[in-house]
Amino acid sequence: MAWRKMSLKQTGKYFFLLLLLTACICACASKEKRQEGKSYQIYYVNKEGTAISPYEYTTETTDREALLNELLQQLGTASEKLEYKPPLESGFSLLNYSLAEDQLILSFDEGYKAQEKIAEILVRASIVRTLTQIEGIRYVSFQIKSEPLTDASGAVVGIMNAEQFVDNAGNEINTYEKVKLTLYLADESGERLKPVNRTVVYNSNISMERLVVEQLVGGPKESEKAFPVINPETKVISVNVKDGICYIDFDSAFLTQIYNVTSEVAIYSIVDSVAELSNVNKVQISVNGSTTVSYKENISLSTVFERSLEIVN
Repeated sequence: MAWRKMSLKQTGKYFFLLLLLTACICACASKEKRQEGKSYQIYYVNKEGTAISPYEYTTETTDREALLNELLQQLGTASEKLEYKPPLESGFSLLNYSLAEDQLILSFDEGYKAQEKIAEILVRASIVRTLTQIEGIRYVSFQIKSEPLTDASGAVVGIMNAEQFVDNAGNEINTYEKVKLTLYLADESGERLKPVNRTVVYNSNISMERLVVEQLVGGPKESEKAFPVINPETKVISVNVKDGICYIDFDSAFLTQIYNVTSEVAIYSIVDSVAELSNVNKVQISVNGSTTVSYKENISLSTVFERSLEIVN
């Protein structure tokens, strides 16, 4: 009987030690997991100033604004790899930033505009690709003090996302091209379209289809004597072409019409402008990925639109 009691005590002791050991292992694993955190790619400019390169950075920070401040600090800190140049150490200062839903607005001082053309593109690519990794930040826009950033041709750069910059932003990001576009904007009545010819200097890592759509969102130039058709707050989520059909996805601001133009003018401004490109025959428009909506309640976006010049002056 005594032998049996001793065995039960020993068994209980060993069981307790086993539980203690298991708890220690779990705690160590949990601690190791916490220490690992989440990895982000911090994009730096290479020492030759010809490309951007990613550098892995791990952090346990999860709060969006705290993480934003942390990554901004990394973008202004020299990398352990000396061949990398931090984009926020380029002779200008970040004055402030603001967050509005999924858009981050960065305001820089006048020194930002003093950068050489290629250097500015690389800096912009580094910042956008780094910060859009943060959950809840899909778009980034740049300002010089309170004015929107403009490119070499004087056009507003507008809202950017990571898709606009190639993964290894080397030679492709350095290539500028000049192109003549035919855009269809509203006439004074808002009931008909007016074709305008515009010469644009653009970076070739942006597709021609996206370039056309962004030019439409940006509105007319003063010299063109035409009128805007698309809400300037509209964000272009994606533009893709497959089998001759251009698929354009906007955010919900597209559905809010602030100009005195008809539904047909707004829709066919996009369709006819994009269809001017040789590889596009039809256009499909969606809002936040959905085509089961109507524009101003009278044009269904489930339609695949074909070019029509009936309302063109």
